Amino acid sequence: TIDLSLLHKHSSGRPGMGPSSVTWTVLPSSTVRLAAKVFLEGPYDPNTGLMHDSLRVQGVLPLTEPFTSLGFTHAGSGGGELVNASAFDQSGPNAIVDWVLLELRSASDASTVFSTRSALLQRDGDIVDVDGTYVVAWNVPSDSYYIAVRHRNHLGVMVSNPLTLGGSATSIDFTLPITVTYGNEAQKMQNGAMMLWAGNTVNDGSLKYTGSLNDRDPILVAIGGSIATNTISGYFKEDTSMEGKVKYTGQGNDRDLILVNIGGTVATNVRVEQLP
Repeated sequence: TIDLSLLHKHSSGRPGMGPSSVTWTVLPSSTVRLAAKVFLEGPYDPNTGLMHDSLRVQGVLPLTEPFTSLGFTHAGSGGGELVNASAFDQSGPNAIVDWVLLELRSASDASTVFSTRSALLQRDGDIVDVDGTYVVAWNVPSDSYYIAVRHRNHLGVMVSNPLTLGGSATSIDFTLPITVTYGNEAQKMQNGAMMLWAGNTVNDGSLKYTGSLNDRDPILVAIGGSIATNTISGYFKEDTSMEGKVKYTGQGNDRDLILVNIGGTVATNVRVEQLP
């Protein structure tokens, strides 16, 4: 017998173009699997309930995980994950928005990161492996772990209690208000959906609009440092809206979101990432 949870379905053919053929691939049984879901505030569109995929459409998503070069710490076998360019060909709700960093943390000490995996985020919030389709798999022992999701310019989030991971995919949906997360106000709510706070252009676990190591100044520096109306295009952590362009002033600029997320009125407020 074959455990159906270890199968992945592939379909060929297009609607209206004749029957599709279906094949099944047996996934390795030596790994644990996680089916996680999360929204990023920057690209989230409350009108559609999906995130936009402007970075993919513009062809600027990197084929290698970005976290190593940005100073994030990997653990276990994490780091250096690669994708085939074809993973970015999918459009619609399953189109890739960006990379995210998943962490398995010790069930006895949530501050200890046991293993990491860089993975891909789809527009509908699903986090998938580097092929752009599978749930994320780790070659680690079946056990209980705290699950955390981090992003290059959003504050991370973690479950409040350890989850048991094994060969069958364990699900965690951070987009639902009923999902209990670690700390206080770990995520932002829009139209009933939870999402990661945008604006963390400095990798220090906090949102700051003024003062030392604030998240606003890097946006001005990125566009040249002197002419506030300049813009640059590409894949930049200073692009808090993730539209493929860094803007310091004008409609849809990247600094206003930081001010809003620290409260909107007191510029010296700080919002701290809720990770131990």
